[in-house]
Amino acid sequence: NAVVSLHRDWAEEEIYRLCASAELRSEHPLGKAVVNSYKNGSCEEIQQPESFQMIPGQGVRAAVGGREVLAGNRELLTKNQIELPENEGEMAGKYLEMGCTVIYVAVDKVLAGFLALSDTLRQEAPDTIRQLEAVPVTPVLLTGDHEAAASYIAGKLGIRQVYANCLPEDKLHWIDTYQKERHYVCMIGDGINDAVALTQSEVGIAIGSGSDVAVESADIVLVKDNIQDVETAIRLSKAVIRNIKQNLFWAFFYNTLGIPIAAGVLHLFGGPLLSPVFAGAAMAFSSVSVVSNALRLRNFT
Repeated sequence: NAVVSLHRDWAEEEIYRLCASAELRSEHPLGKAVVNSYKNGSCEEIQQPESFQMIPGQGVRAAVGGREVLAGNRELLTKNQIELPENEGEMAGKYLEMGCTVIYVAVDKVLAGFLALSDTLRQEAPDTIRQLEAVPVTPVLLTGDHEAAASYIAGKLGIRQVYANCLPEDKLHWIDTYQKERHYVCMIGDGINDAVALTQSEVGIAIGSGSDVAVESADIVLVKDNIQDVETAIRLSKAVIRNIKQNLFWAFFYNTLGIPIAAGVLHLFGGPLLSPVFAGAAMAFSSVSVVSNALRLRNFT
């Protein structure tokens, strides 16, 4: 992480402290990352904010020590009519090209500086993308990050379809667009801004360590926080459907064959009547075979 001061009246450590204090009540993964990073690297305690407001897709507004602190993306500053210094674009652009996420920090309507967070890829992420493409599933990156940072991460992962600067409603729009094109959409998210998209998609998958809102909105929660479990979940779902079809076949097969015999069809043609003992045994065998077939899923890997 890097802290950059863009205003001569603000020291980098103070910017860092105010941002961490403002993000203290945030459930967004980036906010949590700032707080945890500050706690691990500074001996000074974080100050509890007197008030807190989450602004979806933009950042947070908080009162810290009697000061109004805004922490979020560039759009948050623009909408609050905060003037940007001339060197802001050059300084922030350098970090964005490196794939960093930039959190701007404004204090009392003045831009103090920004935090550049390096978004470290999970080791298993590239392999997971290749496995999903082999399913086949087409990966798409929807993110609220700047276009430069999003393109950098997408390049590392081999994702060709990227939509950056997405607000929650933008993510909802793109999912709805894919659905109207008759695609089945699986959304994977961990932030509060992903909640609506997780609900809209056919299958919503949340990372277990993500925000409570995302976890509540999802259909599947990855408890182990292992992104490779996404591909495992897809394979498991296909195995379950295949198992259900097999069980339905055998259930219909036994009943189609057994019910006429139990009704005495064979007896009409001079054959024997079906003994209740054999009928009960056949019914039990039908149930056992179906249950045994379903239990095979316990060995799924």
